[in-house]
Amino acid sequence: MKSLKDRVVVITGAGSGIGRSLALACAARGARVAICDKNRTALQETVSLLEDQGAAVLARELDVSAKGEFHAFAQKVQEQWGGAAVLINNAGVALSESFVEMSRSDFEWLFNINFWGVVNGCEAFLPQIQAQEEGAIINISSCFGLVAMPTQSAYCASKFAVRGFTEALRAELRKTSVHTMVVHPGGVRTNIVRNGKHYQQHTQASMPQDLIAERFDKIALSSPEQVAEKILRALQKKQGRLVVGPDALVFDWLARFSPRLSNVVASWMNHTVPGPVREVQKVQKVG
Repeated sequence: MKSLKDRVVVITGAGSGIGRSLALACAARGARVAICDKNRTALQETVSLLEDQGAAVLARELDVSAKGEFHAFAQKVQEQWGGAAVLINNAGVALSESFVEMSRSDFEWLFNINFWGVVNGCEAFLPQIQAQEEGAIINISSCFGLVAMPTQSAYCASKFAVRGFTEALRAELRKTSVHTMVVHPGGVRTNIVRNGKHYQQHTQASMPQDLIAERFDKIALSSPEQVAEKILRALQKKQGRLVVGPDALVFDWLARFSPRLSNVVASWMNHTVPGPVREVQKVQKVG
């Protein structure tokens, strides 16, 4: 897609992080942005930033796991702006817990947002996008959609699912006007860790969740702004797959050329490298 000027771009999880940066970057390119987030306060902050930028914006408080809410949002976009040209499924949550100790309700909570939220978005907006001369669907996976990591079974399952779903959708839409891309970011300095669910493992000492997020920010190698710009440049080039960040590139190489070594590295990181992969195991149960 060569230009976003006057195009309608829908972005989920736009209250902060990559979603907010994408909204601002799209607006700077002349797009009309339809944004949603479950956090009303964060969403309004993004709206204020967009309005200060002079952007045309439509915002709705929305739980992406609620199919009906998504379809109502799509109807509003259709009525106000004649339909979307680009959908960016960005909303996601984090959960750190070993599979044997994880509750089914927590697993379903994450999967309903990270995977079914993507499906809901595509189902609601694909008809509008297909009606445009040119359109695109961008689904945000993760580097953990390339390799598996201990204590991340639910998160990895959801991100591998997003990857598979998007690649299948791309094959189905190959001869249409709709371009499809999956994005695999590495560590990005966002609120996903701070807002996630993290659990104490066995007898390990507890640690404040904000401190976990602070340590994660120190090892995360990309900023939301950097990721947003790379996504939009990849969209312009019609890339089908984007791996963002040096850490993600390493994981991608391991997954391609040495899957066995990737498991060894993941295990080593879980016990050696500071940050959520290790530190979330020290947090008292939330909720």
